[in-house]
Amino acid sequence: MRIVVKIVKWLLGLIVLAIAALFAWLYIAPPELIRVGSGYSAKIVCSNVFIAGRDPNEVLAVDVQAPGHPLLRLMRVSVDKNRGTVSAGLFGFLGKSVAVARDGLGCASVPDGDVGKARRTTIHAEPSAAIKGDLWPEGERVEASQDPVIAKLLDDAALTGMGMRAVVVVKNGRVVAERYGDGFSARTPLLGWSMTKTVNAAIVGTLAKDGKMAFDDKNLFAPWKADGRAAISLADMMAMSSGLEFNEDYGDVADVTRMLYLEPDMAGFAESKPLAAEVGKVFSYSSGTAVMLSRLWQDAIGDKAKALTWPRTALFDPLGMHSAVLETDEQGTFVGSSYLYATAHDWARFGQFLLQGGVWNDNQILPTGFVDWMREPASASKVYGKGQLWIEAPGDEENPGASVAAGMPKDTYWMEGHDGQTVAIIPSEQLVVVRLGLTPAKLGYRPQTMVGALVKALH
Repeated sequence: MRIVVKIVKWLLGLIVLAIAALFAWLYIAPPELIRVGSGYSAKIVCSNVFIAGRDPNEVLAVDVQAPGHPLLRLMRVSVDKNRGTVSAGLFGFLGKSVAVARDGLGCASVPDGDVGKARRTTIHAEPSAAIKGDLWPEGERVEASQDPVIAKLLDDAALTGMGMRAVVVVKNGRVVAERYGDGFSARTPLLGWSMTKTVNAAIVGTLAKDGKMAFDDKNLFAPWKADGRAAISLADMMAMSSGLEFNEDYGDVADVTRMLYLEPDMAGFAESKPLAAEVGKVFSYSSGTAVMLSRLWQDAIGDKAKALTWPRTALFDPLGMHSAVLETDEQGTFVGSSYLYATAHDWARFGQFLLQGGVWNDNQILPTGFVDWMREPASASKVYGKGQLWIEAPGDEENPGASVAAGMPKDTYWMEGHDGQTVAIIPSEQLVVVRLGLTPAKLGYRPQTMVGALVKALH
């Protein structure tokens, strides 16, 4: 009996040692998947707390854990509102990551832990203009359509989609209908994810208008001049046909998740990628490309401080997008692939701006014809435009012509973002439809069904 007891004690001791060793390993050298998960958790909670004013526990549970990788359910976060930081880790302490809020620039992931350095990237944030009683887009007041058909469409949960947080319908330059999910309102800044790419492309357009960038520019980065990457033009980058290697799979530790949550210098990471295809011949959707575009237009401005204020002075303020916050990485490069927060009204302003050909209040902000050029099919793709826009609706990206066959107007084009963010722009109908939410692709939601019904009702 004593021998059995000794054996049991010995086995229990081994188990305790093994568990202790496992935790020590996870603490000292956490796998990259855990670090990606903690980085994602810290960043999403940080932005939603400090930009949108949401409850951190709700953001962690609803935005991070519910729709994401099972590992995220084990993440715990700690928010320090006085220091403007959010830390996250497996069980709260393994593989810890931190994100920090900065004035005017939202939150940044800090993969190397140098919060002090990241905090130095900041701009003076002017108070948002007071909400005027004028009708949108001059102000925030909305005179909703009294058409019961429109009301019925937007009250149909199947049409607006599970996880809907905002729908705004603009007809002939005015908001005619809107709906908001529980806990959200016209004042809530919402993340656009990859819709940010289209805004980033418009910022490139403002520099092209000033003659500081040209679409036939090549030799874009110094290391590229020594190899085949020298042939990549700015136009190739805009059309997602650079030929560069980049894995856009969000399910694991891929190039995109490594860039967003493990790399202090996102553009530098993307810039280091080798060629994987012939330049200009193969379409390959890449968030790395969009971040490199940010680096290029910031470098074209030349002055770092001026570049950090450029999105606001050149685009957001002229359009009245006072809620818009475009975030940077730790190095101060705008994450033009993913991280623009704005209210649904301000996303609608940007959609209306594109519909008007880059003109706002009679001011030609983008080069004449630039938006038409953005909408032209890229030479390497029939479903993606030359300027970071989708010609086909969500779910139809691999099926040219599917949207038209389903009854959508031929001139419809789209801004699209992860988890159900869309802006549909239809010039022939003078219609813009914004739909924001948390609707993972696996749910199969298709916003074109709602947009098509609105086209018919408002025609």
